[in-house]
Amino acid sequence: MTTTPDTPDTPDTPDTALAASSQALGPDDFDALDSALDAMREHDEEIPQWEFCEGFMAALICTRRPIDPTEYWPVLLGDHFVPAQHMEFVWNWKRRWREIEEGLDAPVESLEDERSWQPEVLDTRGAIASLPEEERADMAAEEIPSFAQVWALGFMYAVENWPEDWAAPRDKEAAQMLDDALDNIVALTEDDTAKPTLSMYDENGPPSVSQQRLDDFGAAIWAVYDLRQLWKSLGPKVETIRKEATPGRNDPCPCGSGKKYKKCHGE
Repeated sequence: MTTTPDTPDTPDTPDTALAASSQALGPDDFDALDSALDAMREHDEEIPQWEFCEGFMAALICTRRPIDPTEYWPVLLGDHFVPAQHMEFVWNWKRRWREIEEGLDAPVESLEDERSWQPEVLDTRGAIASLPEEERADMAAEEIPSFAQVWALGFMYAVENWPEDWAAPRDKEAAQMLDDALDNIVALTEDDTAKPTLSMYDENGPPSVSQQRLDDFGAAIWAVYDLRQLWKSLGPKVETIRKEATPGRNDPCPCGSGKKYKKCHGE
């Protein structure tokens, strides 16, 4: 008797692959991204966490000109990163990129709107505060990042690596908009030293995030919306071509012959 292979064992068709690419990343997908980065970190300890990558990606999406993957992969994951050897990671990266673009381009007026973009960030302090006391004690000496701090560091890392593409525009209002938006993101790179009042890890968990931090996080999200719209409206920089002034016909020829220009290269 012959048997038919189960459907899950058959290769994805173009249609099913397309359907998967349009779905929002779920917990399993983010776990896969984390696992891929963990595996890379075994060979290169400088490989960042996903939250850093998430911030880096958001900045790339907002950058004034499109940055090619061949340009940004070495900056983020090192010179030895080969996309073809990490196909699942790259696939999920592209899916997340599309999600962020769609969220930032959606005409939302509230972050409660289901179409709005929400960064994938961690409340690491909240997670640790929820651990048993013995396990918390083991981590007492470690420096634990504040809520969304690693995300903001990833965003600014991209900004710092492409300074020409993030240079202030000539228009004063646009330049002020850029400065204000970046200031809101830079604020999250600082430590949250205010009194914690809530947990973003577990609503019933010990407080780990201040209200000020949560307000700053919301302001940073809107800042990314502003940056996306700012650079889309201005478009890539147009290079200015400067043509050297042509000597007068009676001026010495710049070639150094000693002749007048009209009798030399001006003929």
